[in-house]
Amino acid sequence: WACWKTYLGRPESNGFRCMALGALGEALLRNPTSRLEEALPLLEASLALRRRYCDETAILVAQNNLATCLGQLERHDEALVVFRAIYARRAVILGDSHDRTISSGNNVAAVLLKIHQWDEAKTLLRDKLRPVARRSLGPDHHTTI
Repeated sequence: WACWKTYLGRPESNGFRCMALGALGEALLRNPTSRLEEALPLLEASLALRRRYCDETAILVAQNNLATCLGQLERHDEALVVFRAIYARRAVILGDSHDRTISSGNNVAAVLLKIHQWDEAKTLLRDKLRPVARRSLGPDHHTTI
């Protein structure tokens, strides 16, 4: 909280303020004592600020943190919507064979498995992600394996 309080008085468009809010939300998200309910509104606010003032890469990072939090709160349907949007956007920006795009696709598949959408997860992993990962990252890369 100290970091956030340091930048709170700055204009909302200030980059340090945006980063501090995101850092606080991410710290609560990754906290081993599970402070997810506290993290969620901060991650939502961070995403809103980044949508107004930051580039698309920063927005995708904030969306990923939000989706991760939603998933950990077992709000899987909401997390899936966000993870799908991230995957689709990264495919457009970076291409299907970029490691971040493949990782985003893996996030979609992981949520599909959690909500027992076995066929869709299997199709995504087997028919799309695995072949692309093998071609672009190689058969021995940790993502491919």
